[in-house]
Amino acid sequence: MNAWRLVVAQLLRKPLQTTLAVVLLALGIATLVFVVLVQGQLSRQMTRDAQGIDLVAGAKGSPLQLVLSAVYHVDVPTGNVALAAVDQLRANRLVAQVIPVSLGDNFRGFRIVGTEPALIEHYGGRLASGGIWTAPMQAVLGAEVARTTGLSMASTFAGTHGLTEGGAIHEESMYNVVGILMPTGTVLDRLLITDKSSVWRAHEGQAADATERAILEADREVTAVLVRYASPLAAAIVPRQVNAENRLMAASPASELARLFTVVGVGINTMRVFAAVLIASSLLALFVTLYSALEERRYDIAVMRLLGASRGRIAGLMLFEAWLFALAAIIVGLLIGLGAVAVVATRLAQARAFSVTAHVTPDLLWIGIVALLTSTIAALLPAWRAGRMDVAQTLAKG
Repeated sequence: MNAWRLVVAQLLRKPLQTTLAVVLLALGIATLVFVVLVQGQLSRQMTRDAQGIDLVAGAKGSPLQLVLSAVYHVDVPTGNVALAAVDQLRANRLVAQVIPVSLGDNFRGFRIVGTEPALIEHYGGRLASGGIWTAPMQAVLGAEVARTTGLSMASTFAGTHGLTEGGAIHEESMYNVVGILMPTGTVLDRLLITDKSSVWRAHEGQAADATERAILEADREVTAVLVRYASPLAAAIVPRQVNAENRLMAASPASELARLFTVVGVGINTMRVFAAVLIASSLLALFVTLYSALEERRYDIAVMRLLGASRGRIAGLMLFEAWLFALAAIIVGLLIGLGAVAVVATRLAQARAFSVTAHVTPDLLWIGIVALLTSTIAALLPAWRAGRMDVAQTLAKG
């Protein structure tokens, strides 16, 4: 208790220096907390969402845009491809599975995806209630969609044209909710899934006669095709076959994800360097604070030694003071970092994009160790000098 009182009293003697040292270290910790949580969760989620998808075939354009729109549903599609492309890929012996996706509408920002039940199976989706669609204009909701929109079994809704809110509403084409999925932690949670014929019907309207219906059916398209290879040999052959088609382009989710991480990694590394500079600055500020405190307390320390305090106890008080600095910085930095992550999580949720949560994870343990190590390094020289102080000479000087 005496040690605690002595250390707290010393910290309060220099509030400006103490605050500066704590703030610098706290900002460095907050930056690292933000980077670790956001980068870790996004990279794991993106890797998980792309798992099992070897190739995305779609309209020619940007491969990254194609992958982001067809796999992660966070960008606009590059265009549409003829429905015949799906049959062509299914006939390829090097392809094990083909999952078409048709985009174009949303409900309150959540995308309506026309596809096949295989998409739900691919992500390991399980029904919390209801079942899979058995007819056009029936929809199955992802867990986050159901939670956010309030839609439930037997609810009806109309899609909005476009991939964001604000477009024209297809009031004449109402969807019926027939199933709700359990949370999967994948992109499936943010989708309203229906048969691809539902998307066609919502945009085609009612045909005047059989001839017009035949024309509409002949012109039907899908937005993209998700492909899983049947053998490793397919990776060298199928993309070339797809790219040889006039309107088709092949994009590898793994390759595009690596490219994206490379680009984003520049900003992440910059934030890490910024955090390192802040931590180094806090080390210097803490060293100056402790060394200055040592010079001011030389007489008090000498008296403590005279009253029986050992060298180890004196040095321990200096280390304890530094660790108290670190503890305060860890708490403040953690609160700031989690607050920043919460802001990003809110923005992502509003954009119906990836999901990020602000919570403490074991990944943050090393940040606390870095903070304690930094404070210990800053206190080593002052602690050593305090323990080696000449009591008689100090008392003689007063």
